[in-house]
Amino acid sequence: MPQVPGSLDAALNALESDHDFLKAGGVFTDDLIETWLEYKRVNEIDAVRLRPHPWEFMLYYDI
Repeated sequence: MPQVPGSLDAALNALESDHDFLKAGGVFTDDLIETWLEYKRVNEIDAVRLRPHPWEFMLYYDI
């Protein structure tokens, strides 16, 4: 049974390895996809990983 990636980093790795569907019909270019992946890795991976998920916050900090 296929599974979805468990993190943003894993999702970006999966997209990097298989993104031909985004290029079909000339919708996106390799350059655009690579730039987007790089932006997400530089600006969002640590920001998401270092902060609690709203569910975690509710479990541990909600009164």
